Amino acid sequence: MLNRRAVLSASIGVGLLAGCTLSPDQDHTGVDAPHAAPLARPVRTAWVFSSGGPRGFVHVGVIKALSEMGLAPDLLVGASVGAVVAVMYGCGKSARDIERMALDLKPLSLGRIAIGGNMRLSGSAISDLVRSEVDGLLLERMRTPVVCVAARMSDGRVMGFNAGDAGIAVQASCAIEGQFTPVRIRGEQYVDADLYQPLPVRLARQLGASRILAVDASAHEERAPAGTERYRPGDLRKRALTEPDARAADVTLHPEFGYYVNLSREYRELAIAAGYRSTMAAAKQLTALHAAA
Repeated sequence: MLNRRAVLSASIGVGLLAGCTLSPDQDHTGVDAPHAAPLARPVRTAWVFSSGGPRGFVHVGVIKALSEMGLAPDLLVGASVGAVVAVMYGCGKSARDIERMALDLKPLSLGRIAIGGNMRLSGSAISDLVRSEVDGLLLERMRTPVVCVAARMSDGRVMGFNAGDAGIAVQASCAIEGQFTPVRIRGEQYVDADLYQPLPVRLARQLGASRILAVDASAHEERAPAGTERYRPGDLRKRALTEPDARAADVTLHPEFGYYVNLSREYRELAIAAGYRSTMAAAKQLTALHAAA
């Protein structure tokens, strides 16, 4: 949503001491450049994590609860911040490790000035962080298959990268349009899919998933407090984009934890706790979903 996106990009702008990059439009063309490839094995159960900026920390709480229930997916599909969490879990990190990483993260370190062009931020620090955290593991080598969702700028087509460099794939998925420089892969520029398909359930269906848990990290616009009227058009646009995919999932979790966002540790704790509570409240339904024939 426009206000969440603005908060995130403005906050990162304060932290530009993280450095800069001299090649914001590097074309990734090597053998390990992200790409879509046939899945190595059939999938049944998919977890789909939406975009959502700082609200996306809710996904960490969902994973924490699902892990405690002993549930696991055959496929992880993530958009933007959802892709970050999906890759962290897909590479084999425990829910506890992911939560620790989320709380220790210094969000202001993830923006670098993109020298040249219109001086937007580069997400290369995101790529570096992901690559370091997964020890350079390629997407196709993940313990649980992962799809990082991004949108192709030339035509708005939503793409699912499930092979190649995990860091570059996540960077492309997190490239908020108009705020972060697009990521060029094999001649095409890719951006965050938030303006196209922020909750990519239908993509998971296309990949063969027959049982889908979707986690929607967007705000509950119907509970927006007074004074937020200027954000209403953006909220309604986001709801129009998420609703078809929410309906296409078998179970959709949409945790509620307030309207406004920030990047503080306290806010992250709030989001994680909300995701955990929402998931535990649906424990019976989720257990049945994963056990279905």
